[in-house]
Amino acid sequence: MAQILTRAVLKSGTIERGSLPQIRRCCKMSLIAAAVLVGLLQTSAAPKALAEPATFTVGWSVYAGWNPYFYMQKSGILKKWADKYGIKIKVQRFDYAASLDSFVAKNIDACTMTNMEALDMPAASGVDSTVIITGDYSNGNDAVLTRNGLTFDKLAGHRVMLVQKTVSEYLLERGMVMSGQQAKLGSLKLLNTSDSDIAPAFLNNASNEAVVTWKPLVSQILVDKGVHSIFDSSQIPGEILDLLVVRTEVLKRPDGSGEKFAKAMNGAWYETMQRLTGNGAPQAEALKVSAAASGDSVDSYKSQLKTTALFSTPKAAADFTTSPTLKQKMDLVRQFCFAHGLLGKSTKSVDDVAIAYPDGSVQGKKDRVKLRFDAGYMQAAQQGKL
Repeated sequence: MAQILTRAVLKSGTIERGSLPQIRRCCKMSLIAAAVLVGLLQTSAAPKALAEPATFTVGWSVYAGWNPYFYMQKSGILKKWADKYGIKIKVQRFDYAASLDSFVAKNIDACTMTNMEALDMPAASGVDSTVIITGDYSNGNDAVLTRNGLTFDKLAGHRVMLVQKTVSEYLLERGMVMSGQQAKLGSLKLLNTSDSDIAPAFLNNASNEAVVTWKPLVSQILVDKGVHSIFDSSQIPGEILDLLVVRTEVLKRPDGSGEKFAKAMNGAWYETMQRLTGNGAPQAEALKVSAAASGDSVDSYKSQLKTTALFSTPKAAADFTTSPTLKQKMDLVRQFCFAHGLLGKSTKSVDDVAIAYPDGSVQGKKDRVKLRFDAGYMQAAQQGKL
């Protein structure tokens, strides 16, 4: 810079040659000042960059197996594990259908959902997703409830309230099929109803004679002595799984933050499970806060947990996720989804939306994998390597 200025000044002929040292000194001082300024700006910017760790949002909805996410945040367990990995994690409550829509729209990074919705929502929409926690299976939490003595053989022509395209519809059909009423499936009148509205809507209108939903809503509806359960998920164990699912692109972020997120979530989840299924004051607090997540009493929440087959240890979760049983159950679910057109309008075969398992096997076309089960994080928790 000094040489350029010197050449320009000499060319103009307006400054004596003896003044050049002064010009050089001025230019040198300016360069030093500029360098110091740049250094200061970089130094002041560095802490700001460090103060903005990767942030992740997890969506959850009211359900016995998912209420612990509320406790996980309130107790500080989630923050402890997020801090360990230098990230931030937020949990956000949704109505169930809205949580799935938000996940598919990529407004949240991870979401609690069942195995069926993981397949017929994000996977069917082309969103590649990975299961990082196998939380439980419904063991009586989901139920078909009716009034006036209605049974499966009498349901034809009657309205059935449920959240359509979810496990409620799956449960209803499994009940019809297992009762020998498959031929009457087309005669059912399904009334799509939000989970936030379904209990009061059913209870406040006696003309509604059938409803399919899950606890705690099932418990609220069964307070009406004229309502009875004619089928529940305990009759199809392991078919309705409750999972934590993350978009694969988030999990595989080049900066490694997605891997940290998965590890932090597993660490926080199994610490939460340890408290929830333990004893003493820690368990009492975990039960109290988890119950409060859905406005339930502790006794009501304990009742819900009795019909929730929790994989409360990472070993139990990893063992199920790597077992042949999972593949068998998922095949039933994917066949149902395809038969009902839930895998996308352009899907011509059940194999067009494929599922990958921890052993490397794939159900469906290997170039069409959109749902993945990854037991690695659960196994790391089991081995104490988180």
